Formats: sequence, structure tokens, C-alpha cells
Amino acid sequence: MASTRRPGTADEPDATAPSERPRPTSRDVARHANVSQATVSLVLGGKWQGRVSARTAETVRSAARTLGYRPNLAARSLRLGRTRTALLVVPALTHDYFARVHAGASRVAAEHDFGVVLYPSPEGTGPAVDPFGSARAALDGVIASSMAPEALAALGEGGLPLVMLDTDPAGGRAAATVNLDIADGMRQVAGHLLGLGHRRLAHLAAAVDTWTFGVRARALEEAVAGEPAAAMRTESSDLTVEAGLRAATRALSAEPRPTAVICDDDLLAAGACKAARRLGLRVPEDVSVTGFDDLSLATALEPELTTVRLPAEEVGAAGMRALLDVLEGRTAGTPVLPVRLVQRDSTAEPPQPPEER
Repeated sequence: MASTRRPGTADEPDATAPSERPRPTSRDVARHANVSQATVSLVLGGKWQGRVSARTAETVRSAARTLGYRPNLAARSLRLGRTRTALLVVPALTHDYFARVHAGASRVAAEHDFGVVLYPSPEGTGPAVDPFGSARAALDGVIASSMAPEALAALGEGGLPLVMLDTDPAGGRAAATVNLDIADGMRQVAGHLLGLGHRRLAHLAAAVDTWTFGVRARALEEAVAGEPAAAMRTESSDLTVEAGLRAATRALSAEPRPTAVICDDDLLAAGACKAARRLGLRVPEDVSVTGFDDLSLATALEPELTTVRLPAEEVGAAGMRALLDVLEGRTAGTPVLPVRLVQRDSTAEPPQPPEER
């Protein structure tokens, strides 16, 4: 005789549909992690630092993932008057430095149940159009990377906390700043080339009016000025490979020809390498080339590029931490992160003058 049991009757072992099963609670997470509910609340609320060990915090997060626990963010937002959403403004999405900044910010945000909305300014480093207009209340704060503070006036009118990355710490608009030691990076480049014996230098300077490129130019000028026998010419260039090629062609066509080209960005350095080849010059035998940023492009070139590595992910992570501090009423630090020269095969001693060969 055929069974007359209907799906979903009590005698079936797994009658409850997944969507009907009770959602795990913070009590379940506490029991699974063998900690108190207060500890769970601290960890999942992003307030555990200094109160709970990193090991315990990870145990709680692991228990939450295992159980599929999701905090009731809607209720929390209503209680706190927040949306737990940050806006990250960048000049462009085509530069993988900003992709890594976003990755770092998103990683820290996820640890604190925050979301990050990525917004590339349609005007590059120029004035950023407010992407939300009257919906500005949908944000808790703004993180802006490598942009002039005055370019963010439209976003700041709503009184949102603003954290600036790679920008003038004396700008005054930001609640906190996170910077890289850009000046030291350029000093490392100059010291490396001067130490190899280069005295005729060319600087491919980014034609972008922001704090970070101003710092690069000043640090390089000061470093070269410290070597009495050194001379440097500067060529301005847009931040593209083709523009770098044109600027480097002008620089390398001058007499006496520079023995090293220092570029504000790896894209410009790629253009400089192309210019050298088209002029019949070898890198680094005839001319050395350096970049800045250590993009993925740096190791795609042949020879691989000597450049300055910027910890982009840590910049984004530090920016998100600073915003969280501001939102929680804590004093946000103003870290300056170290950078490092990565020496590869695009630099060598300058060629000897014909009379010395």
C-alpha cells in the first residue's frame, strides 16, 4: 500500500524547511565559542580591542561563521542611528593601487559589520560630485584617497566624518588622516641612483595638482640639491603610459642626455622604458629608470622595474580603522606608514663617458 504521509508531517526526520528553522542567536554563538554573551556582543560589535584577546575574538567570529549567525543590523542601525556604511572616494578605478586600498578598507569594515561603497570621482582628483545627493543620510562617513580636501566640499556639506588618505595633514577638513612616507620614498630613489654614480637626472613629474605629487617633487629636488655635481631637468606628464613616453622622449633627447629617469608613477616609468627603446637606448645599460607605487605592471616590464612599494592595503585598512574610531568618539591617530624601495633590474651604474672607456 502506498504511503499516505504528506511532506512536512511530524514523522519526517527533516520536515522543517531551512527558511523556517530558528535563526541562531548570540546566545548560541556564545555557547558554541564557550564565552559570555557580553564577549560575543563586544567582538561582533567591533568593540573588543583592549577588552578581549585577538584569539578569543577570532574564536567568536569562527563560531558565528560556523552557525551562520548574522546580527540584526537593521535593529542595531535603528538603535545607534547609523547605516553602517562608508563611502570610499578614489580618483580612478583603472589604477590597481586604489583597488588595493579598497581591499584593505573592506577587510576591516567586514570585521565590524560595515559595508564600503566605492565611488570613483568622475572628475578624477577634481571636485567630487556627491553621488547620493539628498540620500547622504545613507552614509556614516567618507574615506577619500589621494584627493585634494577642497575637492570634497560637496561631500562634506552634510557634516559626515571625513578621513583623508595620502593627503595634506594640515588641510583642516578631515577628522583624521592616514599618510604614506612619500618624501622618504623619493629620498630612497635619489639615494639609490646617486649612490650608483648618476649625476644627470630627469624627473617625469605627474601633472596632477595633489599633495602627494608635490611632496615627491620637493623631496627629490632637495635630495638632488644635496649632491653638488648632480643636475636634474623636469618634464611634466599626464598619468598615462603614452604621456610618459612623450615626456621621456623629450627628456632623453636633450643634451647632455640624462643617465637616469625618475618617474612619479609606474605608468610613467613604463612610458620611459618605451621611449628609451624607440631611441635605441638600453635599460639599464644606457639609461636607468625608476617608478613609484610598485603596481603589478612593475614586474610585467622587461627589465623589471626598480620602484617604491606602497602598502596600499594597509592604507585602506588604517583609513577604515580611523573612521571607526571617529564614529565611536575615540581619538583617531594620524599614522604615517613606511614605504620601501624595491631594487630590480631597471637601474645600474651610468654608462662611462667615451673618453673613459
